[in-house]
Amino acid sequence: MSLAPRLDLRQSQSLVMTPQLQQAIKLLALSNLEIEAFIAEELEKNPLLDSGSTEEVREAEPDGDFDGDAPEPTDALAGLNGGGEDAPLDVDYSEETFHHDSPSDLAGAQGMDGSLGLAGTATGGGEGGDLQETLAGAENLSDHLMAQAGTVFSGDALLIAGHIIDALDDAGYLTVPLLDIAERLGAPLGLVERVLGTVQTFDPTGIGARDLAECLALQAKEADRYDPCMEKLIAHLDILARGDLPRLRRICGVDEEDMADMIRELRAYDPKPGLQFAATETQPVVPDIFVAPMAKGGWAVELNNATLPRLIVNRSYYAELASAAGDRTSKAWLNDSLQSANWLMKALDQRARTIVKVATEIVKQQEAFFQRGVEHLRPLTLRTIAEAIGMHESTVSRVTSNKYLACPRGLFELKFFFTSAIQSADGGEAASAQAVKSHIARLIADEAPDDILSDDALVDLLKERGFDIARRTVAKYREALGLGSSVQRRRQKKLAG
Repeated sequence: MSLAPRLDLRQSQSLVMTPQLQQAIKLLALSNLEIEAFIAEELEKNPLLDSGSTEEVREAEPDGDFDGDAPEPTDALAGLNGGGEDAPLDVDYSEETFHHDSPSDLAGAQGMDGSLGLAGTATGGGEGGDLQETLAGAENLSDHLMAQAGTVFSGDALLIAGHIIDALDDAGYLTVPLLDIAERLGAPLGLVERVLGTVQTFDPTGIGARDLAECLALQAKEADRYDPCMEKLIAHLDILARGDLPRLRRICGVDEEDMADMIRELRAYDPKPGLQFAATETQPVVPDIFVAPMAKGGWAVELNNATLPRLIVNRSYYAELASAAGDRTSKAWLNDSLQSANWLMKALDQRARTIVKVATEIVKQQEAFFQRGVEHLRPLTLRTIAEAIGMHESTVSRVTSNKYLACPRGLFELKFFFTSAIQSADGGEAASAQAVKSHIARLIADEAPDDILSDDALVDLLKERGFDIARRTVAKYREALGLGSSVQRRRQKKLAG
Protein backbone atom coordinates (compact mmCIF):
# COMPACT_ATOMS: atom_id res chain seq x y z
CA MET A 1 0.00 0.00 0.00
CA SER A 2 1.51 3.30 -1.07
CA LEU A 3 1.04 6.61 0.68
CA ALA A 4 0.46 9.45 -1.76
CA PRO A 5 -0.56 13.06 -1.11
CA ARG A 6 -4.15 13.97 -1.94
CA LEU A 7 -6.61 16.80 -1.49
CA ASP A 8 -9.92 16.40 0.36
CA LEU A 9 -12.86 18.79 0.74
CA ARG A 10 -14.57 18.70 4.09
CA GLN A 11 -17.52 20.74 5.33
CA SER A 12 -17.81 21.61 8.98
CA GLN A 13 -19.64 24.08 11.21
CA SER A 14 -18.11 26.17 13.96
CA LEU A 15 -19.33 28.98 16.16
CA VAL A 16 -17.35 32.15 15.54
CA MET A 17 -17.81 35.02 17.97
CA THR A 18 -16.70 38.37 16.66
CA PRO A 19 -14.91 40.73 19.05
CA GLN A 20 -17.99 42.95 19.02
CA LEU A 21 -20.28 40.10 20.01
CA GLN A 22 -17.89 39.08 22.78
CA GLN A 23 -17.89 42.64 24.07
CA ALA A 24 -21.69 42.81 23.90
CA ILE A 25 -22.01 39.65 25.97
CA LYS A 26 -19.51 41.05 28.47
CA LEU A 27 -21.60 44.21 28.81
CA LEU A 28 -24.52 42.13 30.09
CA ALA A 29 -22.60 41.08 33.20
CA LEU A 30 -21.52 44.63 34.11
CA SER A 31 -23.37 46.67 36.70
CA ASN A 32 -24.49 50.22 35.98
CA LEU A 33 -21.43 51.64 37.76
CA GLU A 34 -19.12 49.43 35.68
CA ILE A 35 -20.99 50.45 32.52
CA GLU A 36 -20.47 54.08 33.51
CA ALA A 37 -16.70 53.50 33.63
CA PHE A 38 -16.80 51.64 30.31
CA ILE A 39 -18.70 54.48 28.63
CA ALA A 40 -16.21 57.00 30.01
CA GLU A 41 -13.38 55.07 28.33
CA GLU A 42 -15.27 54.95 25.02
CA LEU A 43 -15.90 58.70 25.18
CA GLU A 44 -12.15 59.21 25.52
CA LYS A 45 -11.34 56.95 22.58
CA ASN A 46 -14.08 57.83 20.08
CA PRO A 47 -14.37 61.48 18.97
CA LEU A 48 -17.80 60.87 17.44
CA LEU A 49 -19.34 59.97 20.81
CA ASP A 50 -20.63 62.75 23.01
CA SER A 51 -22.20 62.75 26.43
CA GLY A 52 -25.28 64.75 25.53
CA SER A 53 -27.20 66.95 27.94
CA THR A 54 -30.81 66.21 28.79
CA GLU A 55 -32.00 68.95 26.40
CA GLU A 56 -29.91 67.54 23.54
CA VAL A 57 -31.29 64.08 24.10
CA ARG A 58 -34.88 65.34 24.22
CA GLU A 59 -34.39 67.11 20.90
CA ALA A 60 -32.94 63.96 19.35
CA GLU A 61 -35.49 61.54 20.80
CA PRO A 62 -38.57 60.68 18.78
CA ASP A 63 -41.90 61.90 20.11
CA GLY A 64 -43.95 59.54 22.22
CA ASP A 65 -43.23 57.23 25.08
CA PHE A 66 -42.01 53.68 24.86
CA ASP A 67 -45.11 51.59 24.30
CA GLY A 68 -43.70 48.20 25.28
CA ASP A 69 -43.86 46.88 21.70
CA ALA A 70 -40.25 47.49 20.76
CA PRO A 71 -38.29 44.62 19.22
CA GLU A 72 -37.60 41.92 21.78
CA PRO A 73 -33.98 41.37 22.82
CA THR A 74 -32.42 38.42 21.09
CA ASP A 75 -30.57 35.69 22.95
CA ALA A 76 -26.90 36.45 23.59
CA LEU A 77 -27.24 39.65 21.55
CA ALA A 78 -26.76 37.56 18.45
CA GLY A 79 -27.94 40.27 16.06
CA LEU A 80 -25.43 42.90 17.02
CA ASN A 81 -22.70 41.97 14.58
CA GLY A 82 -24.94 42.61 11.61
CA GLY A 83 -24.15 39.24 10.06
CA GLY A 84 -20.58 39.92 9.05
CA GLU A 85 -17.97 42.55 8.44
CA ASP A 86 -19.64 43.73 5.23
CA ALA A 87 -22.85 44.55 7.08
CA PRO A 88 -22.59 47.91 8.89
CA LEU A 89 -23.77 48.16 12.46
CA ASP A 90 -25.69 51.33 11.81
CA VAL A 91 -28.81 51.26 9.69
CA ASP A 92 -30.09 54.81 9.51
CA TYR A 93 -29.54 56.76 12.70
CA SER A 94 -30.30 60.38 11.87
CA GLU A 95 -29.11 61.46 15.32
CA GLU A 96 -28.53 58.42 17.49
CA THR A 97 -29.17 58.63 21.20
CA PHE A 98 -28.87 55.99 23.87
CA HIS A 99 -31.29 56.11 26.75
CA HIS A 100 -33.00 53.57 28.96
CA ASP A 101 -36.55 53.05 27.72
CA SER A 102 -38.70 50.89 29.96
CA PRO A 103 -42.31 49.86 30.50
CA SER A 104 -42.39 52.16 33.52
CA ASP A 105 -42.97 55.11 31.21
CA LEU A 106 -46.58 53.99 31.07
CA ALA A 107 -49.23 55.89 32.97
CA GLY A 108 -49.30 55.08 36.65
CA ALA A 109 -45.57 54.54 36.97
CA GLN A 110 -44.50 58.15 37.26
CA GLY A 111 -42.55 59.39 40.23
CA MET A 112 -40.92 56.03 40.82
CA ASP A 113 -37.70 57.45 42.23
CA GLY A 114 -39.62 59.57 44.66
CA SER A 115 -41.90 56.77 45.80
CA LEU A 116 -38.94 54.57 46.55
CA GLY A 117 -36.99 57.29 48.29
CA LEU A 118 -34.09 56.78 45.89
CA ALA A 119 -33.98 60.11 44.12
CA GLY A 120 -30.47 60.74 45.40
CA THR A 121 -28.84 57.65 43.98
CA ALA A 122 -27.22 59.43 41.07
CA THR A 123 -23.48 59.78 41.14
CA GLY A 124 -21.75 63.08 40.63
CA GLY A 125 -22.12 66.53 42.09
CA GLY A 126 -24.96 67.64 44.30
CA GLU A 127 -25.85 69.33 47.54
CA GLY A 128 -24.92 66.28 49.57
CA GLY A 129 -21.18 67.00 49.44
CA ASP A 130 -18.33 64.83 48.26
CA LEU A 131 -18.01 61.62 50.27
CA GLN A 132 -14.52 60.99 48.90
CA GLU A 133 -13.31 64.36 50.18
CA THR A 134 -14.82 63.62 53.59
CA LEU A 135 -13.06 60.28 53.78
CA ALA A 136 -9.76 61.70 52.56
CA GLY A 137 -9.88 64.48 55.15
CA ALA A 138 -10.67 62.20 58.11
CA GLU A 139 -7.95 61.96 60.78
CA ASN A 140 -6.39 58.50 60.99
CA LEU A 141 -5.29 56.71 64.16
CA SER A 142 -1.57 57.41 63.71
CA ASP A 143 -2.09 61.17 63.28
CA HIS A 144 -4.43 61.26 66.26
CA LEU A 145 -1.92 59.52 68.53
CA MET A 146 1.12 61.44 67.28
CA ALA A 147 -0.65 64.71 68.02
CA GLN A 148 -1.03 63.58 71.63
CA ALA A 149 2.53 62.23 71.78
CA GLY A 150 3.89 65.60 70.72
CA THR A 151 2.43 67.23 73.82
CA VAL A 152 4.03 64.85 76.34
CA PHE A 153 7.22 63.54 74.69
CA SER A 154 10.36 65.02 73.23
CA GLY A 155 13.71 63.78 72.00
CA ASP A 156 14.36 60.03 72.25
CA ALA A 157 11.02 59.38 73.98
CA LEU A 158 9.13 60.95 71.07
CA LEU A 159 11.10 58.79 68.62
CA ILE A 160 10.21 55.65 70.58
CA ALA A 161 6.56 56.71 70.77
CA GLY A 162 6.52 57.13 66.99
CA HIS A 163 7.84 53.59 66.48
CA ILE A 164 5.27 52.18 68.91
CA ILE A 165 2.42 54.02 67.17
CA ASP A 166 3.63 52.82 63.76
CA ALA A 167 3.56 49.24 65.08
CA LEU A 168 -0.14 49.40 66.03
CA ASP A 169 -2.60 47.52 63.83
CA ASP A 170 -5.95 48.89 62.67
CA ALA A 171 -7.64 47.72 65.89
CA GLY A 172 -5.07 49.60 68.00
CA TYR A 173 -3.08 46.60 69.28
CA LEU A 174 0.72 46.58 69.50
CA THR A 175 1.89 43.84 67.15
CA VAL A 176 5.67 44.09 67.71
CA PRO A 177 7.42 42.91 70.91
CA LEU A 178 8.90 45.75 72.95
CA LEU A 179 12.28 44.02 72.95
CA ASP A 180 12.39 44.23 69.15
CA ILE A 181 11.66 47.97 69.28
CA ALA A 182 14.34 48.48 71.94
CA GLU A 183 16.96 46.57 69.94
CA ARG A 184 16.07 48.33 66.71
CA LEU A 185 16.43 51.78 68.30
CA GLY A 186 19.27 50.89 70.65
CA ALA A 187 17.18 52.14 73.58
CA PRO A 188 16.87 50.67 77.09
CA LEU A 189 13.93 48.27 77.40
CA GLY A 190 12.78 50.04 80.56
CA LEU A 191 12.48 53.35 78.66
CA VAL A 192 10.45 51.69 75.89
CA GLU A 193 8.12 50.17 78.50
CA ARG A 194 7.61 53.57 80.18
CA VAL A 195 6.83 55.21 76.83
CA LEU A 196 4.33 52.46 76.04
CA GLY A 197 2.69 52.99 79.44
CA THR A 198 2.18 56.64 78.58
CA VAL A 199 0.89 55.85 75.07
CA GLN A 200 -1.68 53.53 76.66
CA THR A 201 -3.16 56.55 78.43
CA PHE A 202 -3.92 58.25 75.13
CA ASP A 203 -7.33 58.55 73.55
CA PRO A 204 -9.04 56.24 72.59
CA THR A 205 -8.81 54.28 75.83
CA GLY A 206 -7.39 50.80 75.38
CA ILE A 207 -4.97 51.77 72.64
CA GLY A 208 -1.51 50.16 72.63
CA ALA A 209 -2.65 46.94 74.34
CA ARG A 210 -0.85 43.72 73.48
CA ASP A 211 -3.87 41.44 73.89
CA LEU A 212 -7.60 41.62 74.60
CA ALA A 213 -7.21 41.25 78.38
CA GLU A 214 -4.82 44.23 78.55
CA CYS A 215 -7.14 46.29 76.34
CA LEU A 216 -10.13 45.64 78.63
CA ALA A 217 -8.00 46.23 81.73
CA LEU A 218 -6.94 49.65 80.43
CA GLN A 219 -10.55 50.62 79.90
CA ALA A 220 -11.57 49.30 83.32
CA LYS A 221 -8.82 51.38 84.94
CA GLU A 222 -9.98 54.46 83.05
CA ALA A 223 -13.52 53.86 84.35
CA ASP A 224 -12.18 53.27 87.90
CA ARG A 225 -13.65 49.74 87.88
CA TYR A 226 -10.40 47.77 87.97
CA ASP A 227 -10.80 46.25 91.43
CA PRO A 228 -9.41 42.80 92.37
CA CYS A 229 -12.66 41.09 91.29
CA MET A 230 -12.60 42.73 87.85
CA GLU A 231 -8.90 41.92 87.54
CA LYS A 232 -9.63 38.23 88.12
CA LEU A 233 -12.56 38.29 85.68
CA ILE A 234 -10.43 39.83 82.91
CA ALA A 235 -7.66 37.33 83.62
CA HIS A 236 -10.10 34.45 82.99
CA LEU A 237 -11.82 35.56 79.80
CA ASP A 238 -11.55 32.00 78.45
CA ILE A 239 -13.84 30.75 81.24
CA LEU A 240 -16.26 33.60 80.54
CA ALA A 241 -16.33 32.65 76.86
CA ARG A 242 -17.32 29.10 77.82
CA GLY A 243 -20.13 30.48 79.98
CA ASP A 244 -19.00 28.71 83.16
CA LEU A 245 -20.42 31.36 85.50
CA PRO A 246 -20.40 29.29 88.73
CA ARG A 247 -16.65 28.76 88.39
CA LEU A 248 -16.11 32.45 87.63
CA ARG A 249 -18.07 33.48 90.72
CA ARG A 250 -15.88 31.24 92.88
CA ILE A 251 -12.69 32.65 91.33
CA CYS A 252 -13.78 36.26 91.69
CA GLY A 253 -15.50 35.77 95.06
CA VAL A 254 -18.73 37.54 94.08
CA ASP A 255 -22.43 36.68 94.03
CA GLU A 256 -24.67 36.42 90.95
CA GLU A 257 -25.73 40.06 91.06
CA ASP A 258 -22.15 41.36 91.20
CA MET A 259 -21.06 38.94 88.46
CA ALA A 260 -23.89 40.13 86.19
CA ASP A 261 -22.89 43.76 86.85
CA MET A 262 -19.23 43.04 86.01
CA ILE A 263 -20.16 41.27 82.79
CA ARG A 264 -22.37 44.20 81.74
CA GLU A 265 -19.42 46.50 82.40
CA LEU A 266 -17.15 44.41 80.17
CA ARG A 267 -19.75 44.39 77.39
CA ALA A 268 -19.66 48.20 77.37
CA TYR A 269 -15.93 48.27 76.60
CA ASP A 270 -14.55 48.48 73.06
CA PRO A 271 -12.38 45.43 72.20
CA LYS A 272 -11.01 47.21 69.09
CA PRO A 273 -10.62 50.89 69.97
CA GLY A 274 -8.45 51.70 66.96
CA LEU A 275 -11.28 51.01 64.53
CA GLN A 276 -12.86 54.30 65.55
CA PHE A 277 -10.32 55.93 63.24
CA ALA A 278 -10.37 53.33 60.46
CA ALA A 279 -11.49 55.54 57.57
CA THR A 280 -11.93 52.71 55.12
CA GLU A 281 -13.47 53.72 51.82
CA THR A 282 -16.99 52.38 51.50
CA GLN A 283 -18.43 51.71 48.07
CA PRO A 284 -22.19 52.30 48.20
CA VAL A 285 -24.50 49.82 46.53
CA VAL A 286 -26.41 51.62 43.79
CA PRO A 287 -29.55 49.89 42.47
CA ASP A 288 -29.51 48.96 38.80
CA ILE A 289 -33.27 48.39 38.60
CA PHE A 290 -36.27 50.08 40.18
CA VAL A 291 -39.50 48.18 40.86
CA ALA A 292 -42.61 49.97 42.13
CA PRO A 293 -46.34 49.24 42.20
CA MET A 294 -48.44 50.98 39.56
CA ALA A 295 -51.67 52.79 40.34
CA LYS A 296 -53.77 50.44 38.21
CA GLY A 297 -52.13 47.27 39.57
CA GLY A 298 -49.05 45.38 38.51
CA TRP A 299 -45.45 46.44 38.81
CA ALA A 300 -43.35 48.96 36.92
CA VAL A 301 -39.78 47.93 36.13
CA GLU A 302 -37.15 50.35 34.89
CA LEU A 303 -33.39 50.74 34.80
CA ASN A 304 -31.68 53.30 36.98
CA ASN A 305 -30.53 55.65 34.25
CA ALA A 306 -29.33 58.24 36.76
CA THR A 307 -25.91 56.57 36.89
CA LEU A 308 -25.38 56.54 33.12
CA PRO A 309 -24.51 59.44 30.83
CA ARG A 310 -26.71 60.14 27.83
CA LEU A 311 -24.82 59.21 24.67
CA ILE A 312 -25.23 60.76 21.23
CA VAL A 313 -23.41 60.23 17.95
CA ASN A 314 -22.19 63.62 16.78
CA ARG A 315 -23.22 63.55 13.10
CA SER A 316 -22.29 67.15 12.44
CA TYR A 317 -18.73 66.54 13.66
CA TYR A 318 -18.59 63.41 11.49
CA ALA A 319 -19.61 65.45 8.41
CA GLU A 320 -16.99 68.06 9.22
CA LEU A 321 -14.23 65.46 9.56
CA ALA A 322 -15.39 63.57 6.47
CA SER A 323 -15.17 66.68 4.31
CA ALA A 324 -11.62 67.31 5.52
CA ALA A 325 -10.41 63.71 5.16
CA GLY A 326 -8.42 63.55 1.95
CA ASP A 327 -6.58 60.21 2.12
CA ARG A 328 -7.95 56.68 2.29
CA THR A 329 -6.47 55.98 5.76
CA SER A 330 -8.27 58.93 7.34
CA LYS A 331 -11.58 57.95 5.76
CA ALA A 332 -11.20 54.36 6.92
CA TRP A 333 -10.45 55.49 10.48
CA LEU A 334 -13.45 57.82 10.45
CA ASN A 335 -15.77 55.09 9.19
CA ASP A 336 -14.48 52.70 11.84
CA SER A 337 -15.16 55.31 14.52
CA LEU A 338 -18.70 55.82 13.24
CA GLN A 339 -19.32 52.10 13.08
CA SER A 340 -17.96 51.64 16.61
CA ALA A 341 -20.13 54.47 17.95
CA ASN A 342 -23.26 53.07 16.32
CA TRP A 343 -22.46 49.59 17.60
CA LEU A 344 -22.05 50.87 21.15
CA MET A 345 -25.43 52.62 20.98
CA LYS A 346 -27.10 49.43 19.78
CA ALA A 347 -25.27 47.24 22.30
CA LEU A 348 -26.22 49.44 25.26
CA ASP A 349 -29.82 49.69 24.11
CA GLN A 350 -29.96 45.92 23.65
CA ARG A 351 -28.44 45.44 27.11
CA ALA A 352 -31.06 47.73 28.64
CA ARG A 353 -33.94 45.89 27.01
CA THR A 354 -32.54 42.49 27.98
CA ILE A 355 -32.10 43.48 31.64
CA VAL A 356 -35.61 44.94 31.82
CA LYS A 357 -37.07 41.81 30.23
CA VAL A 358 -35.29 39.49 32.69
CA ALA A 359 -36.16 41.68 35.68
CA THR A 360 -39.80 41.89 34.60
CA GLU A 361 -40.03 38.10 34.47
CA ILE A 362 -38.40 37.81 37.91
CA VAL A 363 -40.99 40.22 39.32
CA LYS A 364 -43.74 38.20 37.66
CA GLN A 365 -42.45 34.92 39.08
CA GLN A 366 -41.89 36.36 42.58
CA GLU A 367 -44.91 38.65 42.78
CA ALA A 368 -45.95 37.11 46.11
CA PHE A 369 -42.66 38.27 47.61
CA PHE A 370 -43.18 41.86 46.47
CA GLN A 371 -46.71 41.82 47.84
CA ARG A 372 -46.32 39.89 51.12
CA GLY A 373 -42.64 39.45 51.99
CA VAL A 374 -39.77 36.98 52.11
CA GLU A 375 -41.81 34.11 53.58
CA HIS A 376 -43.68 33.96 50.27
CA LEU A 377 -40.54 33.74 48.11
CA ARG A 378 -40.93 30.90 45.59
CA PRO A 379 -38.24 28.46 44.45
CA LEU A 380 -36.78 29.80 41.23
CA THR A 381 -33.98 28.78 38.87
CA LEU A 382 -32.21 30.49 36.01
CA ARG A 383 -33.62 27.89 33.65
CA THR A 384 -37.19 28.83 34.60
CA ILE A 385 -36.60 32.47 33.70
CA ALA A 386 -34.69 31.54 30.53
CA GLU A 387 -37.49 29.31 29.25
CA ALA A 388 -40.16 31.88 30.07
CA ILE A 389 -38.49 34.67 28.04
CA GLY A 390 -36.92 32.52 25.33
CA MET A 391 -33.28 33.10 26.19
CA HIS A 392 -30.34 30.90 27.08
CA GLU A 393 -29.66 30.18 30.73
CA SER A 394 -26.17 31.66 30.48
CA THR A 395 -27.64 34.96 29.25
CA VAL A 396 -29.92 35.16 32.29
CA SER A 397 -26.94 34.35 34.51
CA ARG A 398 -24.96 37.26 33.07
CA VAL A 399 -27.90 39.64 33.41
CA THR A 400 -28.39 38.78 37.10
CA SER A 401 -24.70 39.08 38.04
CA ASN A 402 -23.58 42.10 40.11
CA LYS A 403 -26.93 43.85 39.80
CA TYR A 404 -29.29 45.09 42.48
CA LEU A 405 -33.02 45.70 42.50
CA ALA A 406 -34.67 48.40 44.61
CA CYS A 407 -38.30 47.97 45.59
CA PRO A 408 -40.53 49.14 48.47
CA ARG A 409 -39.25 46.17 50.53
CA GLY A 410 -35.62 47.19 50.22
CA LEU A 411 -32.52 46.63 48.10
CA PHE A 412 -31.85 43.07 46.89
CA GLU A 413 -29.28 41.43 44.65
CA LEU A 414 -30.96 39.77 41.68
CA LYS A 415 -29.39 36.45 42.71
CA PHE A 416 -31.44 36.69 45.92
CA PHE A 417 -34.58 35.71 44.01
CA PHE A 418 -33.10 32.40 42.86
CA THR A 419 -33.37 29.81 45.65
CA SER A 420 -33.59 26.05 45.91
CA ALA A 421 -36.86 24.25 46.67
CA ILE A 422 -37.88 22.70 49.98
CA GLN A 423 -40.54 20.02 49.70
CA SER A 424 -43.84 20.75 51.39
CA ALA A 425 -44.83 18.44 54.26
CA ASP A 426 -48.37 18.03 52.90
CA GLY A 427 -47.25 17.36 49.34
CA GLY A 428 -48.26 20.83 48.17
CA GLU A 429 -46.22 23.46 46.39
CA ALA A 430 -42.55 23.52 47.34
CA ALA A 431 -41.19 26.49 49.29
CA SER A 432 -37.96 28.39 48.75
CA ALA A 433 -34.98 27.92 51.04
CA GLN A 434 -34.97 31.65 51.74
CA ALA A 435 -38.56 31.47 53.00
CA VAL A 436 -37.65 28.57 55.30
CA LYS A 437 -34.72 30.59 56.69
CA SER A 438 -37.11 33.44 57.39
CA HIS A 439 -39.39 31.11 59.37
CA ILE A 440 -36.43 29.74 61.36
CA ALA A 441 -35.20 33.25 62.19
CA ARG A 442 -38.67 34.30 63.34
CA LEU A 443 -39.15 31.20 65.51
CA ILE A 444 -35.81 31.76 67.23
CA ALA A 445 -36.47 35.49 67.68
CA ASP A 446 -39.81 34.71 69.38
CA GLU A 447 -38.50 32.00 71.73
CA ALA A 448 -38.71 32.65 75.47
CA PRO A 449 -35.48 32.82 77.54
CA ASP A 450 -36.62 29.82 79.58
CA ASP A 451 -37.81 27.83 76.53
CA ILE A 452 -34.97 27.72 73.99
CA LEU A 453 -35.88 25.72 70.88
CA SER A 454 -33.63 22.83 69.91
CA ASP A 455 -33.12 21.91 66.26
CA ASP A 456 -35.51 18.98 66.71
CA ALA A 457 -38.14 21.34 68.10
CA LEU A 458 -37.61 23.63 65.12
CA VAL A 459 -38.14 20.67 62.78
CA ASP A 460 -41.50 19.92 64.43
CA LEU A 461 -42.63 23.55 64.33
CA LEU A 462 -41.65 23.85 60.67
CA LYS A 463 -43.62 20.72 59.84
CA GLU A 464 -46.65 22.31 61.46
CA ARG A 465 -46.14 25.22 59.05
CA GLY A 466 -45.95 22.86 56.08
CA PHE A 467 -42.19 22.44 55.60
CA ASP A 468 -40.76 18.92 55.40
CA ILE A 469 -37.15 19.55 56.38
CA ALA A 470 -34.49 17.42 58.03
CA ARG A 471 -32.74 18.35 61.27
CA ARG A 472 -29.33 18.69 59.59
CA THR A 473 -30.87 21.14 57.08
CA VAL A 474 -32.33 23.19 59.94
CA ALA A 475 -28.89 23.30 61.54
CA LYS A 476 -27.29 24.35 58.25
CA TYR A 477 -29.81 27.16 57.68
CA ARG A 478 -29.55 28.30 61.31
CA GLU A 479 -25.75 28.55 61.04
CA ALA A 480 -26.06 30.39 57.72
CA LEU A 481 -28.22 32.96 59.51
CA GLY A 482 -25.49 33.41 62.14
CA LEU A 483 -27.65 31.92 64.91
CA GLY A 484 -26.05 29.72 67.54
CA SER A 485 -27.18 26.33 68.79
CA SER A 486 -29.77 26.02 71.54
CA VAL A 487 -26.99 25.66 74.12
CA GLN A 488 -25.21 28.77 72.88
CA ARG A 489 -28.41 30.81 72.72
CA ARG A 490 -29.42 29.74 76.23
CA ARG A 491 -25.98 30.79 77.51
CA GLN A 492 -26.15 34.15 75.71
CA LYS A 493 -29.59 34.97 77.03
CA LYS A 494 -28.51 34.01 80.51
CA LEU A 495 -25.51 36.35 80.28
CA ALA A 496 -27.70 39.13 78.83
CA GLY A 497 -30.25 38.69 81.60
